[in-house]
Amino acid sequence: MLGLGGCLLSDKPEPGLDIPARYGASSANPRIAEAALPKLDWWRGFRSGELTTIIETAREANLDIAAAIARIVQADAQSRIVGAALLPVVNLNGGASRSQASKTTGLGNGQPFVDSTGFRVSNSLSATLSASYEIDFWGKNRATLRALEQTAVASRFDSEVVTLSTVATAANSYFQVLAAQDRLRAARNNLAAAERVLGLIRQRLNAGTASELEVSQQESLVATQRAAIPPLEQTVAQFRNALAVLMARPPQLASIRGGSLNSINVPRVTPGLPSELLAQRPDIREAEALLAAANANVENARAQLLPSIVLTGDGGYQSSVFKLLMRPESVVFSAAAGLTQPIFEGGRLAGNVDLQKGRQDELLQNYRRAVIASFSDVETSLSAIRTTTQREQLQRAVVSASQRAFDISEQRLREGTIDLITVLQTQQSLFTAQDALIQARLARLQAVVSLYQALGGGWAPKPQLAEAPDAR
Repeated sequence: MLGLGGCLLSDKPEPGLDIPARYGASSANPRIAEAALPKLDWWRGFRSGELTTIIETAREANLDIAAAIARIVQADAQSRIVGAALLPVVNLNGGASRSQASKTTGLGNGQPFVDSTGFRVSNSLSATLSASYEIDFWGKNRATLRALEQTAVASRFDSEVVTLSTVATAANSYFQVLAAQDRLRAARNNLAAAERVLGLIRQRLNAGTASELEVSQQESLVATQRAAIPPLEQTVAQFRNALAVLMARPPQLASIRGGSLNSINVPRVTPGLPSELLAQRPDIREAEALLAAANANVENARAQLLPSIVLTGDGGYQSSVFKLLMRPESVVFSAAAGLTQPIFEGGRLAGNVDLQKGRQDELLQNYRRAVIASFSDVETSLSAIRTTTQREQLQRAVVSASQRAFDISEQRLREGTIDLITVLQTQQSLFTAQDALIQARLARLQAVVSLYQALGGGWAPKPQLAEAPDAR
């Protein structure tokens, strides 16, 4: 048995990962950065009451999250079902029967059958307990239980992945609503400005200082601005409906006011250390749990090659008369032990071992990929925050300069000291710059959400060590 037990030794694979000491795109001081680690309710950092309400409603009512929770219940139940193999199976059996032999059936000589007591009718009463137990000598059943327990753990992390994805989608969709509303307001303001310039050009046409061509050019710009409004209205409705789905509500019952991206605070967040990310990202923890389940499945597959020992027994009472059923002379029992060693299974058991080892290697690679991808996600998000912040600052300067140029050109148009081509150019430059600024602001907020998602959502606060009295 000791020799056979050596067959169960399974090498648990090592991921073989190189964990960087810090993120290349992060320049924060590690001591100062502790205060900016993601909080559990990180979405409150945007300081939007409506966004907080939307996200918390989605966390409670989202149907994808509810389905993930249902999968947790299933996984827990499956582990309990498999764990029953570690305990004996006990059954209570009771039975009563009454039978009568044929009076016309003889023993071969044509005479009717009569038993030694002269009765042709017989009764049988029984009450027994039966039990069976497989000795888990090689740990086969324990390995199966561990595999299912780790699968249940993985289902919990899967639920966290779904929750984090739902929260991030809700935040991004809400920002899309605000961006579309900002763009819609800008488009309407630009339409009003273009119509105002059109009125000035028509006045100059009446005065004989402008041509029909110049009026047509401005009318084309006015029509272009008017045509940009319906798609933006559709975008607002589209993302409002998407938020209603996330909150598991019909669009008619979801009230989303919106507002402006400028009212949203941009929180400061630092990524911590790369080694800490392994314990924070739910997808990494899920991949780790699935790999642990695969390790247990390999152990179970190898144990199936070894003998199985089963103990069975039953005992109770049996009698043909009810009043004699519980008497000592009616006691019956049996006990047995069996050992089964697989000899030839057509390669099924060996194939199962190879199958589980292949699955183990697949999940190992999935775990490694999840870890490496998580580092890449954080680096990408940090870089996106830095570049989008610079882009927004530069674009604000562009809008400020374009606004001054348009104001000057409009004033000179009133005075009649500027050509209309310059007016058209300043209008188009301003309209384009304003739209680009809104999209830059949106990209910056989405980059912050991506960083929170890349870090695995909120982090539990680190425990503070008690300070010694003499070190104060």
